[in-house]
Amino acid sequence: MAPDVAIGARVVIHAGSQVGAGAVLEDGAVVGKQPHLGAKSTAARDPVAPAVVEEGAAVLAGAVVFAGARLGPRSIVGDQSHVRERARLGADTVIGRGTSIDNDVVVGERVRIQTNCYITAYCTIEDDVFIGPGVITTNDNTMARQPLDAPLEGPVLRRASRIGGGAIICPGVEVGEDAYVAAGAVVAGDVPSHAAVMGIPAREVRGVPDQDLLERWQ
Repeated sequence: MAPDVAIGARVVIHAGSQVGAGAVLEDGAVVGKQPHLGAKSTAARDPVAPAVVEEGAAVLAGAVVFAGARLGPRSIVGDQSHVRERARLGADTVIGRGTSIDNDVVVGERVRIQTNCYITAYCTIEDDVFIGPGVITTNDNTMARQPLDAPLEGPVLRRASRIGGGAIICPGVEVGEDAYVAAGAVVAGDVPSHAAVMGIPAREVRGVPDQDLLERWQ
């Protein structure tokens, strides 16, 4: 562990965890917790590598970062959030309070995930995605009525897509680059790039105007 890490009260750092220079571990944070899987869990049971908190990353009060997780430079894991085994957060990504990042999730750089979201296992989130508060992603259309070895399908959120608060993204759905999902939508099918969708189930209502594309805000 680097000598200039800021460590709050009652922090737990499990053996082998790697914490980079300038990292911040606030009160009650836990780094390197081993997963404890239920009998019917489909998550991999292979030994996991140590947790890695890269340079300048922050694990805020009461957050839990599992063994095998990797937090990129300057990323932030909000208060009471957790990041499961083998999850990856890119540089400058921010995870809001009480949000769950499940196992085997890949999150790109500069992603903003707001408060009380659930990012399901095997989800892929590309760079510059915005996810509003209370968003739920899912990966199993049968809700556990399938063999344990059946593959789970996490959604894919392409670069710079935006997901409104309270939206639900169904298993295997791909939300295209710079697409827009309105608040409260239930997305059961793929969303084309640069499309705006809303409703239950979500339907395309228009395109994303040029002034809202990421390139206009960089």
